[in-house]
Amino acid sequence: MIGRIILPVAAGLLLAAGAAHAEGDPVAGEDVFKKCKVCHMVGDGAKNRVGPMLNDVFGRQAGALDGYRYSSAMQKAGEDGLVWSEEAMMEYLEKPRDVVKGTKMAFPGLKKEQDRADVISYLKQFTN
Repeated sequence: MIGRIILPVAAGLLLAAGAAHAEGDPVAGEDVFKKCKVCHMVGDGAKNRVGPMLNDVFGRQAGALDGYRYSSAMQKAGEDGLVWSEEAMMEYLEKPRDVVKGTKMAFPGLKKEQDRADVISYLKQFTN
């Protein structure tokens, strides 16, 4: 009887562990964000540039910031339910063009999971 209980619980813990990602460091994330600054602004006085400003990005529907002209692919992704959560951003920042096919974002992505976690931690400081 105990074996029947332990096996499903252990399997569930393994799945949960696989879904977890690295803990981010906002100080390191500010440094990694320098790669993003070419197109994006964040913080006081942030404005849209080549890419949208990223204040309050978490919880925002993709492709829906007023005043920024998104690609039709990004607008469709938002209409189809893409909302910027930590998990969605983690996946997107790894390979943007794989997540939103047709996005106009030219950045190839951040290969290192820790870099992505750090940038997310940095950006979270600018989300109310």
